[in-house]
Amino acid sequence: MINTQAFSFNILKITILLIILHPTVASSECSCDVKDTNQDHKSEALKYKLASIASILVAGAIGVGLPILGKKIPTLSPENDIFFMIKAFAAGVILSTGFIHILPEAFESLTSPCLDQNPWGNFPFTGFVAMVSAIGTLIVDSLATGFYKRLHFSKHTQVNADEEKANTDDGQHQSGHVHAHSHAVHGHEDGPVSPTQDLNLSELIRRRVISQVLELGIVVHSVIIGISLGASQSPETVKPLLAALSFHQFFEGMGLGGCISQAKFKSRSTAIMAVFFSLTTPIGIAIGIAISSVYKENSPTALIVEGIFNSASAGILIYMALVDILAADFMSPRMQTNFMIQLGANASLLLGAGCMSVLAKWA
Repeated sequence: MINTQAFSFNILKITILLIILHPTVASSECSCDVKDTNQDHKSEALKYKLASIASILVAGAIGVGLPILGKKIPTLSPENDIFFMIKAFAAGVILSTGFIHILPEAFESLTSPCLDQNPWGNFPFTGFVAMVSAIGTLIVDSLATGFYKRLHFSKHTQVNADEEKANTDDGQHQSGHVHAHSHAVHGHEDGPVSPTQDLNLSELIRRRVISQVLELGIVVHSVIIGISLGASQSPETVKPLLAALSFHQFFEGMGLGGCISQAKFKSRSTAIMAVFFSLTTPIGIAIGIAISSVYKENSPTALIVEGIFNSASAGILIYMALVDILAADFMSPRMQTNFMIQLGANASLLLGAGCMSVLAKWA
């Protein structure tokens, strides 16, 4: 009887304790109010944010510049076997960025208790937006490649027609000889050599589209993460992000730089794409600093915008890494016929994905 009374008394105590602590537990699940930060912390955080602008800018510029400098450094040239390893490593970084860094952040934003249950809690918007962005990337990829191919081949056909007409009109007294010569040249251009030229051209166009779409996905994510860092008022948040995002930007730059290098853009276009990538995160940080006084990271608007953009960016990067970079290289005849390249590329892929996954502990 005594044991039963003691047991009942303990149950009563636990029940009362749970009732008392329930509001505290509930309030700890979500704090949608902006925490006040003293001025000293804000000043210290600003110093780290300014340092992060310089650090991330330099890291991004070096990362995207190394593969592009392959034209000057034979070891880094796309024709070299080691380039497969570098590109596989960078693709692993991009894939990990999409799965480990961006997608969980998007889930966290769009499933936050600070958002209304209807509709955000009743439908998996994160996965839906990521899926739609991946499908949209496929559509854009296909349409853009087809458009550039049709545009080039229509010009190519017109040039051949003009040349044939000029050759026909020239030297009428030797028309038979000229016609035979023109036909031979035309046959050389559009005959047995043409399929190889067309294949090389198609591959070049494809690589250019890939590099442009990949940069779009990276830029969207870079601006969002830059704004988040710049708007943060806590030095404890900014410090680890400074180092982690510098490595993050360096590795992402290598992936993008490899694609830009293979696309063989003109020097001006290459420089514009490299500079644009290098500046996006620092610009995002600057925007975040500018709006930090009015930016509320737990506000519904901020959570929805960040969640949707991160979901879309994750879908783009995952599609690009798997389909346009890894599948294209890993299924290429050059890699399929060389076991050492296959082994090195697989190891590099795992290493890149692993390194980027480890950084998720800090960023």
